[in-house]
Amino acid sequence: MLLLAMDTATPAVTVALHGDDAGASDAPAPRLLAAAAQVDARRHGELLLPAVDRVLGEAGRELDEVTGLVVGTGPGPYTGLRVGLVTAAAFGAARGIPVYGLCTLDGIAFAAASAAAGDSAGDLAGPFVVATDARRKEVYWARYADRRTRVSGPAVDRPADLPREVAELPAVGAGALLYPEIFTGARGELPAHASAAALAALAAERLAAGEELPAPRPQYLRRPDARVPAGYKAVTRA
Repeated sequence: MLLLAMDTATPAVTVALHGDDAGASDAPAPRLLAAAAQVDARRHGELLLPAVDRVLGEAGRELDEVTGLVVGTGPGPYTGLRVGLVTAAAFGAARGIPVYGLCTLDGIAFAAASAAAGDSAGDLAGPFVVATDARRKEVYWARYADRRTRVSGPAVDRPADLPREVAELPAVGAGALLYPEIFTGARGELPAHASAAALAALAAERLAAGEELPAPRPQYLRRPDARVPAGYKAVTRA
């Protein structure tokens, strides 16, 4: 199994390749082969395909070797989120391979908790919350029992409207860092944006366990920021 993962639901454009080493004869356990990430909220479309090419090149693999695609389904702003979803769908259709969707917040939870294991500041073995920037002074958030188990969300809310028992949990993600007065347990030393490497690892675990992964359907949670201008002046022929 060779999984190509990508996520564009946050300001990070992130791509990863996860699977077996090419030509390995002893069938080693699948692992991260290559990854790339760049934070730029305005250049998702410009950065994604070069990142895919770079990751495949670093791993010494070709796109036609990929057996499955994993894409972050958000929640996230409409335009950025669509870039990853459409690209994954195009690759899947062109190669005739499955495309799996995973919640972007699940990837952040998996990455943050993995990074926190053994950290001197304390791990995330217990309940915690992931929050990303939803703009409009809101956050996308979800609550987790551990790095693999989401127990509520995703949802979108103003930070001040979150239940107190959620806001006081250890928190990771760029949204938590934006509102430290609300997320009093924010962990700034842990990953703040989406991680394609974490999405790929989580998908590989679930597929190996025989789980059926969700279809890649976007989780917008609200209407797009863009609006069709109102009050057009009617133009008629003379």
